[in-house]
Amino acid sequence: MKTTILTALLFFSFALAQDCKVQEGYASWYGGKFHGRKTSSGEVFNKHKFTAASRDYPLGTYLLVRNLSNGEDVVVVVTDRGPAKKSRIIDLSKSAAEKLGILKQGVAKVQVMPLYCAAVGDELSEEFHEEVIKDLLNTL
Repeated sequence: MKTTILTALLFFSFALAQDCKVQEGYASWYGGKFHGRKTSSGEVFNKHKFTAASRDYPLGTYLLVRNLSNGEDVVVVVTDRGPAKKSRIIDLSKSAAEKLGILKQGVAKVQVMPLYCAAVGDELSEEFHEEVIKDLLNTL
């Protein structure tokens, strides 16, 4: 069952992510006053889910975000447009930022790629798949 869900989400992400566009830049996070408000996708923002705001990836795209300073990963779904600051490439929900370990500093250098690109890469260990599945469940 989990494999079927993962396969479907990877396929969906691939369909939306036209290529394996990998970005490096700065991520920040948002929560608080945005919790409960409607996002660009029409969903209500929930700071407890693994979601993100991006200017460059289509709404509904599943992304793998890696904190380049500590190696932590999180899978998020793009539900909103942003970030407002041009110097940043992605805004993460509070929970996603917490998993990456960036709550205290507020901003961190990250690598962002469509989940499909990570799935066809070298990181196909069982442990990696289990983490991806846990994160995917946190986007629902």
